Amino acid sequence: MGAYPCESRLSKEHSLQFSKAQISKPAPPFEGSTVINGEFKEVKLSDFKNKYLVLLFYPLDFTFVCPTEIIAFSDRIDEFKDIDTEVVAISVDSQFTHLAWINTPRSQGGLGKIKIPLLSDLTHQIAKDYGVYLQDVGHSLRGLFIIDGKGILRQITMNDLPVGRSVDETLRLLQAFQYTDKHGEVCPAGWKPGSDTITPDPEGKLKYFNKHGL
Repeated sequence: MGAYPCESRLSKEHSLQFSKAQISKPAPPFEGSTVINGEFKEVKLSDFKNKYLVLLFYPLDFTFVCPTEIIAFSDRIDEFKDIDTEVVAISVDSQFTHLAWINTPRSQGGLGKIKIPLLSDLTHQIAKDYGVYLQDVGHSLRGLFIIDGKGILRQITMNDLPVGRSVDETLRLLQAFQYTDKHGEVCPAGWKPGSDTITPDPEGKLKYFNKHGL
């Protein structure tokens, strides 16, 4: 038996739909109750207009990999804010359970003080709209969605339950999308700020390929 309910089931049994969450299309709207700085606050997707948003789905409060992810993103939230990006973590737990988890010391499996909001998806509708909901067990996979300032979905990362996500890779992707938004050039594999990009035309492509011995 795995740590999460559905780990005893084969991954091929998961049934996921992406009908509403599609790359380059408007992100599915959402609204709900969050906990931030120990207080309840209602938020909706349109609150993040003109900023990038990382929407971080995780399975359940008071579990195992989930707190490591949330704490990792929270500890580095200033790096996200420096590039006009907000991070919201979301699960099917209630806002009251979120608050209890935050109020539990890290030494006892809690989150302690964090700097990012936890959004409640108690009806499971947001997880369903974003295609991360596991119907048979009643919670989501580890879905990470990057939404730009115009509300367009730019990137989806989906992990099965046992493996957490990378703050470094999320920041790299954000920086790459923002670079292409501003400059119109495209970013090759593994691109990081300061590295060469590609002008998306035949001549520009060859210039990059020749310089890098491709």
